[in-house]
Amino acid sequence: MKPLAFPHQLDSEKTLAALIAGQYPDEHGRYGPFGGRYVPETLVTALDRLERGARQRLSDARFRAEFEAQLAGWVGRPTPLARAARLGELWGVELWLKREDLAHTGAHKINNAIGQALLARHLGARRVVAETGAGQHGVASAAACARVGLPCTVYMGQIDVERQAPNVDRMRRLGAEVVSVTTADRTLRSAINEALRDWVSDPAGTYYLLGSAVGPHPYPWIVRELQSVIGREAREQMIAQAGALPDAAVACVGGGSNAIGLFHPFLADRGVALIGIEAGGRGQGLGQHAATVVNGRPGVLHGSYSLLLQDDDGQVVETHSVSAGLDYPGVGPEHALLHAIGSVGYETVSDDEAIAALDDCCRYEGILPALETAHALAGAQHLARLRPGARLLIGLSGRGDKDLPALAARTAS
Repeated sequence: MKPLAFPHQLDSEKTLAALIAGQYPDEHGRYGPFGGRYVPETLVTALDRLERGARQRLSDARFRAEFEAQLAGWVGRPTPLARAARLGELWGVELWLKREDLAHTGAHKINNAIGQALLARHLGARRVVAETGAGQHGVASAAACARVGLPCTVYMGQIDVERQAPNVDRMRRLGAEVVSVTTADRTLRSAINEALRDWVSDPAGTYYLLGSAVGPHPYPWIVRELQSVIGREAREQMIAQAGALPDAAVACVGGGSNAIGLFHPFLADRGVALIGIEAGGRGQGLGQHAATVVNGRPGVLHGSYSLLLQDDDGQVVETHSVSAGLDYPGVGPEHALLHAIGSVGYETVSDDEAIAALDDCCRYEGILPALETAHALAGAQHLARLRPGARLLIGLSGRGDKDLPALAARTAS
């Protein structure tokens, strides 16, 4: 599939209306110029089978009932919407947290993992492979596969294995085989590469349980459909508890699964500003951050045409973030489209700003957020300075127990 030329202008109103109406992805898996499917021929049949199966199952009342029963009885949905009164007072805003950290396994990743694990079983897969950066998707995949009775292999970059050791132990306790990837940048990008290689070797018997809203079609669509439960619940809870929709909803963005899950159900609400926060790392130079939307250019990575961090020769560059889950040089194609039409604003916060916001959340709310989530908190703090008194909703995507070794090491250094 040939990449479409990136247009200098898109009709924002028509494109947004088409997205809300379900016309994206189109029949080619495109979100405007983004998305598509750039894979070896050996995977085309597997992806066709996955798309047919996913569309059939996700529209089937019996499958939806099975999925929703797992969300309610095992994942613990709906997750709470909590007023963060003390932190809001500190920042001068009305602050609400969508508590995905209270979902089973400690992050939003479980919504997608159990949905795809059920799909894998329905499609007759014999085993599951997955990738992980921060480890939360790996833990969720391991737990979901244990739940449905499928063996699971998780690929994880060597650097992430070291900085996310508690999650590695959890995955193994849950029965997964964890493979440390020592090639290339040894982070999430390398883990995805190895998971894809494994899948290519047995596309008929292996199901690739992709954890973010990236990759070849239909994965960005599947992940969005499974994660949109976050935004649907949050929207209903804001009306019931706050008496109104938020002025803005803020979420961290790496590949973009928790953000697209929160944002998508709010796209028709023009009064709600949607803000995605990327990892600004330790500087503006290539290799110092993971701010793909803010600083990226269109290109192909991991089977999809989207925005990437690349050098002048088009080579994808290594990234940096204190957060393992945001340390990725690409972003989901729907995010690329939302940026192109101006429906979501994307900004960055630095490592230091994220850690400061994490400390505030701990001290004022008694909640230890994940380092990924801490970026969203810092982004909301930026917004609070610009819009004092605003009603802000933050996607609190995960808990930070997994990050304690990294935080301790940073304090000691």
